[in-house]
Amino acid sequence: MYPALTVTERLNENTQVLWVGSEGGMEAGLVERANLPYRGIRAAGVHGVSLRQLPGNLVKLWQGYKQSKQILKDFKPDVLLFTGGYVAIPMALAGLKVRTLLFVPDIEPGLALKTLARFSDRIAVSVDDSRRFFSKKASVEVTGYPIRQDMMKWTKTEALAYFGFDAAKPVILFTGGSSGARSINKAVLANLDELLGRYQVIHLTGHLDWEVVREATQNRPQTYQAFPYLHEMGAAYAAADLVISRAGASVLGEYPFFGLPAILVPYPYAWRYQKVNADYLVEREAAVLLEDQYLQNQLLSQIDALVQDEARLQHMRRAMKALSQPQAAEKIASLLYELAEAVV
Repeated sequence: MYPALTVTERLNENTQVLWVGSEGGMEAGLVERANLPYRGIRAAGVHGVSLRQLPGNLVKLWQGYKQSKQILKDFKPDVLLFTGGYVAIPMALAGLKVRTLLFVPDIEPGLALKTLARFSDRIAVSVDDSRRFFSKKASVEVTGYPIRQDMMKWTKTEALAYFGFDAAKPVILFTGGSSGARSINKAVLANLDELLGRYQVIHLTGHLDWEVVREATQNRPQTYQAFPYLHEMGAAYAAADLVISRAGASVLGEYPFFGLPAILVPYPYAWRYQKVNADYLVEREAAVLLEDQYLQNQLLSQIDALVQDEARLQHMRRAMKALSQPQAAEKIASLLYELAEAVV
């Protein structure tokens, strides 16, 4: 949802926006915090669900379709922007007569995105490698991954001051997203004494493991700072010399913007999509891959090997920075306006 929220920041003030998400969805609070109107619809997945669940999920999709028809009748949009998820399917079916832009954040689209692509007039992708997953007839444009404006304001000096860190000592960032990555959290705790002997650490635990991490790290020095969630992610990226994380779609845009070298640990139960993202950065010598099963035992040695090899780390910074597309949100906004202007 963050890519779409980021695009709304670049729309002009005369543009009317309505966000449609799932009923009771977690995104409702974030959307309302961005001062955008929100409408919830019913939806459910049908791929990979049990035969017992399937009839009920199909009913929810039908209900979502009818709700979407009413929303379109009331709001009368000129263009629809989809960023994926099964909740978009009812709206896509209801809006067959409305011009549509699909943004694909990961390199390889999931099933829902492949389905949405069939209904889309234009498709925006983070990187050129995504083209191979779509029909040659599809109108695909490489825009990059949108980065929030509040992230882009930070300099390294300002970021180090924000955390109270020493500019002479390397900063390592660990992050697993808003929910967190349990194996990364466990690896940090298992290696924390050694890490703090060499580095300053920013540890974004996510909400699921926050209490466990907080309990285990009480009375740690200023050089270790843990958060369940950090609104100023730009500060964390700008301060860090190296990041260790999963390989969700945001790594394709946020790490390149900051020229931030990475050790990527794809989530093993979503290996296909995260692995494709990770491989893209590894092949371009901007990141290294560490499999989840080896994380705890190899974490410290991998970090040491990179930080102690300044020439390699500099090469990774340059390689990562070369992939940056800071105007991604503006490009997607322009595509929306092009589609809207094409409405007869």
